[in-house]
Amino acid sequence: MADQGLEGSQPVDLSKHPSGIVPTLQNIVSTVNLDCKLDLKAIALQARNAEYNPKRFAAVIMRIREPKTTALIFASGKMVCTGAKSEHQSKLAARKYARIIQKLGFPAKFKDFKIQNIVGSCDVKFPIRLEGLAYSHGAFCSYEPELFPGLIYRMKQPKIVLLIFVSGKIVITGAKVRDETYTAFENIYPVLTEFRKSQQ
Repeated sequence: MADQGLEGSQPVDLSKHPSGIVPTLQNIVSTVNLDCKLDLKAIALQARNAEYNPKRFAAVIMRIREPKTTALIFASGKMVCTGAKSEHQSKLAARKYARIIQKLGFPAKFKDFKIQNIVGSCDVKFPIRLEGLAYSHGAFCSYEPELFPGLIYRMKQPKIVLLIFVSGKIVITGAKVRDETYTAFENIYPVLTEFRKSQQ
């Protein structure tokens, strides 16, 4: 393996990542219950970083710069936080939004914080024969290049969806914990090497 380093920083733990590749987390979606009813119009009028267009969407859209995230805040007190690059960042961001709502005078709490989806990506750095892969793993794959250039692979264990592109770029979505992302990639990696395109 030539490219063992993680962006040239620390070596990859091969006991955990036998492929030598560690998927990068791109987006974490989390939810939390602020446990109080919210006046969305009041929030939108008072918060600088908020937009609210009830005709378009029944939530206030709020953004913060650090960690760079977006929150959807519903009148029920439910909140969805997206865009963080790690679980810790996602929780930190959700706490910051809750604090903003508290400062606006609502008795917001921080209940039932939960990571709902982790999106990771990586590059195996070789092209992949998607037709062959789709044919031999038909039960798990849908591949319709006229509709979408990637092959969609629905893994059963762990229950993860992978988007596999001819370029060797992989997107891994559906995990609730990051280890599922890593396991799914290690499961698919030998399959990808099997369907490696030979360079002409």
